[in-house]
Amino acid sequence: MKPTSVLDTIHQPSDIKKLTPQELPALCREIRRELVSTLSRTGGHLASNLGTVELTVALHRVFESPHDQIVWDVGHQSYTHKLLTGRRDRFSTLRQEGGLSGFPKHQESEHDAFLAGHSSTSISAAYGLVTAKRLQGDDGHVVAVIGDGAFTSGLAYEGMNNAGRSRDNLIIVLNDNEMSISKNVGALAKYLAVIRSKPEYFKVKDFTESTLKKIPVVGEKLRDSISASKSAFKQLLYHSNFFEDFGYVYLGPVNGHDVDSLCEVLERAKSLHMPVLVHIETTKGKGYSPAERNPGAFHGVSKFEIKTGEPLKKGGENFSSVFGRELTCLAREDKRICAITAAMQDGTGLDGFAQEFRPQGRFFDVGIAESHAVTFSCGLAANGMLPVFAVYSTFLQRSYDQVLHDASIEQKHIVLAVDRAGIVGDDGETHQGVFDVAMLSSIPGIIIYSPASFRQLTRCLRSALYEDAGVVAVRYPRGGEPAFPPGYPDQGGDYSYYGGGETLIVTYGRLSAEAAQAVELLKGQGKKVSLLALTKIFPLSEEVLALVSSHQEVLFVEEGIRSGSIGEHLASRLVERGYRGKFTLRAIENQFVPQASIPSALHSLGLDAQGIANTIIGESL
Repeated sequence: MKPTSVLDTIHQPSDIKKLTPQELPALCREIRRELVSTLSRTGGHLASNLGTVELTVALHRVFESPHDQIVWDVGHQSYTHKLLTGRRDRFSTLRQEGGLSGFPKHQESEHDAFLAGHSSTSISAAYGLVTAKRLQGDDGHVVAVIGDGAFTSGLAYEGMNNAGRSRDNLIIVLNDNEMSISKNVGALAKYLAVIRSKPEYFKVKDFTESTLKKIPVVGEKLRDSISASKSAFKQLLYHSNFFEDFGYVYLGPVNGHDVDSLCEVLERAKSLHMPVLVHIETTKGKGYSPAERNPGAFHGVSKFEIKTGEPLKKGGENFSSVFGRELTCLAREDKRICAITAAMQDGTGLDGFAQEFRPQGRFFDVGIAESHAVTFSCGLAANGMLPVFAVYSTFLQRSYDQVLHDASIEQKHIVLAVDRAGIVGDDGETHQGVFDVAMLSSIPGIIIYSPASFRQLTRCLRSALYEDAGVVAVRYPRGGEPAFPPGYPDQGGDYSYYGGGETLIVTYGRLSAEAAQAVELLKGQGKKVSLLALTKIFPLSEEVLALVSSHQEVLFVEEGIRSGSIGEHLASRLVERGYRGKFTLRAIENQFVPQASIPSALHSLGLDAQGIANTIIGESL
């Protein structure tokens, strides 16, 4: 079929090199149309990808992927990269079950150098990749693309510090759009603003060097002599350059939406054969006016109407919004309550809290710095405040040492509001919240709540704040309230028990509703089954252990990883009590859960109502 557009001619990155400079703007416009069209049907990360179109085109025009490797930090800005690396025919399957991942995956393409679903890993990974190349005699380049938001993480600085000492072909592209997910905060954001406002040094530097080179005989020596004293000039202009102090050649700021300028600066960086930092400025949401006006709202989108940008399905109440509203109410009553987020103000439902309590200094967005957030919370707690750190389950994983060491040994009373606990769906392996229970339950003295309803969430949050304990976690799922069948009222307290048979299903959180539906399915088949729905899931009380021990057959179902699960803890405690009945644990069998809708994932894992009922009926019990 004859190509009808410039994008139709691109089947692999090398095809971009065949285009004329005049064709590149048209290619970028077509890519943006494809991004908006596809994501309006699939959902995904829109604003970040619209902002990196020209950069991606320039990278593939200058470098030779996959010999030269591109590492995308977080990876939610790699959609254009996927379109240009032979995956356009599958692009409509983005974030769908069995389809393309929303993040780079080496299993998916040789052009994806490194998996990235969490932020700030790119520099460390790229340094490892380029070091391996050097050790193997490979002169290829490695490019790390990192946003200014990801630079708020300590891991980025650790990578910069080590890589800056090398002489390898490492190029860091700092994509400066003044955003992460929430608005960037902190000293780095202010520093980049200073650099953006004072590009004079770089213009003078380039002009001086090019002029001196043209002077016969002595030009090179003069240039070298002046170069040796340039730090004084830099100091005069803007108090030295942070990146050059780390050992990098700094190039920028560059217009990130001018392909010609980007190609020119990337060619220059490529020719230096040493660590280089290229600072580009982009607009998040570029080319799609609704996303440009409100990039935060278009960071991650569901299906939407292209003309207006409005979601096709209006979002209702969800666990995050209920959490945020309740915490705001509690903070009005108790001036000790503070909220902390790691660049996820909107995602964790804290926008209302921030609006009301930021002026009082009781709201803190620490940037993408979960480890710092926990230890900072511990400091607040040590001096009498009641800190609540709201964080996605998948991102809490980066804070294990701080929770264990800084919070738990001396019992600092902090509350972890663990959002997106359990299966999250389309973001896949990197974002499934299935490890937090196993991780947290290994920590001495911790208390963990897992509410199944909005009402339980508000009750658990209040209890967590005023527990006489150190670390208390309240974990809750993504999305809305699950549907319980009639006759399963919340009984209050740490659990709800619905008797009826010798066989007992034990569970917690969102699966409480699935288990209740399973009981009804089994009842329709003439099998009477009891249900114990835990709200306070750890530690397990003697009352709960006695109740479970009174049943001859027990099935524990859990939306979490099996190793270290609450089910394993319960089984161990039952053995200690001399339990002689039959105990079966149905959990996620120590695997990473691929992308799929939440209902589909639960079904495939046997954790939906039908799967639970089948386990009761089947040979396992």
